Amino acid sequence: MDLTMKERFIRSVKMEPVDKVPVLSITQTGTVDLMNLSKAFWPKAHYNPEEMAALAVAGHTFVGFEAVRYPFSLLELPEAFGCTMSEGTFDSQPHQLDFPVKKKEDVSKLNLPDLSKCRGVSVVLEATRLIQKRLDGGNDDIPLIAGALGPAALASCVCGVHNYLRWCIQEPDLLSELMVLCAGVCAEYTNMLYDADVDGVLLVDSEAGPDLFPPPLFESMVLPVYKNLTQKIRGLSLLHMCGDATAILEPMAKSGFQGISIEEKTNMADASKLIGNQVCLIGNVSPARTLLLGTPDTVKKEAKQCLADGTRMLSPGCGIAPRTPLENLKAFVAARDEYYLEH
Repeated sequence: MDLTMKERFIRSVKMEPVDKVPVLSITQTGTVDLMNLSKAFWPKAHYNPEEMAALAVAGHTFVGFEAVRYPFSLLELPEAFGCTMSEGTFDSQPHQLDFPVKKKEDVSKLNLPDLSKCRGVSVVLEATRLIQKRLDGGNDDIPLIAGALGPAALASCVCGVHNYLRWCIQEPDLLSELMVLCAGVCAEYTNMLYDADVDGVLLVDSEAGPDLFPPPLFESMVLPVYKNLTQKIRGLSLLHMCGDATAILEPMAKSGFQGISIEEKTNMADASKLIGNQVCLIGNVSPARTLLLGTPDTVKKEAKQCLADGTRMLSPGCGIAPRTPLENLKAFVAARDEYYLEH
């Protein structure tokens, strides 16, 4: 079986046979080393499509990732709802400064954004076009993966973390209403990206995970939102969940998402036994302990163990830290090829 990178990615998500597990980063790829090599730097690469495209392609060109993943922050939808964000710095991402829903009454007054007029959305869509142009003069064999916030994460941005955590217990119907509104916008944006010919959209929704959201409420509040959302997505449906997601793995596997990216706090071997025959498990080499602070040898050891434990797509467990050494990322990619030679 001789597959292109794009074929390998799509077949993996669909749980179809592949020649080898893809090796890529399903999460953010901007690092200082790649900025220096591509001459495209944060914070400009968050807001300028030419810089975004140049830095995004660098992960494939200089590391060997079998996909191009962008953008590097997830500010597009929060900004569309009226959240204010910091610009970020050379080696730190933008962060939220303020949000529009201060009190319960504000939910009913919330205006849904016109995504076609949102700056961040326009930047990502234009970067998509430029990336497609940059890839080997139009080479269509490399998958493009765009990231966006999921409905729980977006709801948390819109109403603020304090309200989000309080309302999930005290005002669950209100929070559910806000999640449904946010899910509609997530679906619209995801489909805009698919209409622009991306190959995968990863929704990052860690605010629905056990680290923040009570697991007993996941099935009653979040799962119905996910099922409705995934039915609306006109392409591959991918989800990332930070933290130890063990307690909600089974309902996540029934949510309609075809691929689930898990952090290293979720044991890959256990997850593979539990749901590995239902969805494409993605992950989960530690981005901090191993990729940032480890050596090439420790990176290879953990990556090979992840493959042995049953991952169907070798990826960091979360976004790559900006100061991650280039040699560790290259070792991460090399580990996949070495694993198949050894087995």
